[in-house]
Amino acid sequence: MQESHLFEYAVIRVVPRVEREEFVNVGVILYCSHQKFLDTRFILNPDRIKALCGDLDLVELNNHIESFERICHGGSTAGPIGALSIAERFRWLTATRSTILQTSKVHPGLCDDAHKTLLRLYHELVL
Repeated sequence: MQESHLFEYAVIRVVPRVEREEFVNVGVILYCSHQKFLDTRFILNPDRIKALCGDLDLVELNNHIESFERICHGGSTAGPIGALSIAERFRWLTATRSTILQTSKVHPGLCDDAHKTLLRLYHELVL
């Protein structure tokens, strides 16, 4: 029997007009310390996003959300944040922001396989 490990995750949201507090879930970021896992899955559905804000630049938004992916993987392509530990990068990505791209509060759980759990949450909360 596999041992369950603590993980934390947050939903990535596009908030086109921060003052209206409307959002579209576009991704999930998941961190599991024991498995040394930090990754994200996302998809930008133009129809959903345009329903909230027709003039949003989707190319620019995609560039910003791809930076989440680079930061998760770490290294020089993620800039100075990429040099931080996995836990520090997760905390940086999930810090409270008042920008178009935000994350939900962080939620805990237990998992056997962090990658499978990320995919499950992505399908349940985003797709």
